[in-house]
Amino acid sequence: MNYIIKNATLVNEGKTTLASVVISDAHIEKILVGNNDFSNWNNYEIIDGQGKYLLPGIIDEHVHFREPGLTQKADIYTESRAAVAGGVTSFMDMPNTNPQTTTKELLQQKFDLAAQKSAANYSFYLGATNENIDEIKKVDPKKVCGIKLFMGSSTGNMLVNEDDALVRLFNESPCLIAAHCEDEQTIHENTVCAKDLASKGEVVADAGLHPFIRTTEACYKSTAKAVDMATKFGARLHVMHISTKSELTLFRNDIPLKDKKITAETCPHYLTFCDKDYDEKGFAIKCNPAIKMASDREILRKAIVDGHIDTIGTDHAPHLWQEKFTDDYFTAKSGFPSIQNSLDVMLNLYHQGVISLPQIVKLMCHNPAELYQIKGRGFIREGYYADLVLVDLNHEKVIKNDDMLYKCGWTPYGGMKAKSQVTHTFVNGNLVYHDGIVEANIFGKPLEFDR
Repeated sequence: MNYIIKNATLVNEGKTTLASVVISDAHIEKILVGNNDFSNWNNYEIIDGQGKYLLPGIIDEHVHFREPGLTQKADIYTESRAAVAGGVTSFMDMPNTNPQTTTKELLQQKFDLAAQKSAANYSFYLGATNENIDEIKKVDPKKVCGIKLFMGSSTGNMLVNEDDALVRLFNESPCLIAAHCEDEQTIHENTVCAKDLASKGEVVADAGLHPFIRTTEACYKSTAKAVDMATKFGARLHVMHISTKSELTLFRNDIPLKDKKITAETCPHYLTFCDKDYDEKGFAIKCNPAIKMASDREILRKAIVDGHIDTIGTDHAPHLWQEKFTDDYFTAKSGFPSIQNSLDVMLNLYHQGVISLPQIVKLMCHNPAELYQIKGRGFIREGYYADLVLVDLNHEKVIKNDDMLYKCGWTPYGGMKAKSQVTHTFVNGNLVYHDGIVEANIFGKPLEFDR
């Protein structure tokens, strides 16, 4: 099927422009500026974009779709459908599954699963361990998004904590290193202390304890170490889910993205919630790194505008309701689903005057494409893949658990008012989502990288 999205406001490459986009054979055939009449165009399905905004499809570089091995929580089929319903057309999935994705063969198995199940385009990280540098060196950087490094343990515990392994990784990795940075020793000491105090009744082991265990100090110490090693060995480092204002001092905003070798990501939840929200949301917003203070949130909001933060990813990490909502901080799982709501949340920040539409597109579309060197995606350009999302900025809704397509069936954003609505999502020129429906039997493609 060929399509024309007519007379929408394109948000692309720093501009908003009234235009129409012609789609054929998976690609953007033409971009026609101005108000256009297509009454004589045959063999195209016309979608009226009047009054709506057309964005490049969101590229989410940071998800945990839980397949294989943890599919009671989520899987590629369910979470990719949630993704396209939220305007996300491409994702990059993490290796802390079961088994952990730490060999070339296991990595290929995930690509094979996605080819049969994913509604969105996809890539997968190979996970680093203390022992698998030889597997890492086998990675084809034109086909694999990157190497995931856990410098702090999280769900799945793939901690790399031996200096010799870190040196080899930063010195020999064939592609980008995406790092989870929290200092394990600091977290361990804080946890031991908290358990002791809780056993004596001196602290309450509720969700509000989290930023006092996974602290600013733990984040800064680990991030500084990663930045130091990347600088020493000239490695390409992307530090994920920045949660503190102190870490921002380690990143530059005085050079363009193309010249940066060390970059930073944050997530919508760090821009939305703060420590005051633990009273209401409880373990629903327990995640690693922890959501921290209101002052951190405010500085992070400035950082997404001033260039210290380069990308927005979700860290979409589903758990079952019963795994999250326990009576004990020490057993409640960290992480939550968010990919269906990420654009909703960022557009709320637009409505609040925190960030402009072009800046959202830069952080969620252009910069991920440029940073990962993705071929033919992330921009509305003739000849590029037609990965597109059409948004009504004046459609208010309440985010509800019942409307989520996540397998786990809940969202920490439940009850939040969203000011905007995704109406249509195209993946490779196919209309995969519209009118609340995800089309069956339409599948994405593996991302390719121009490295």
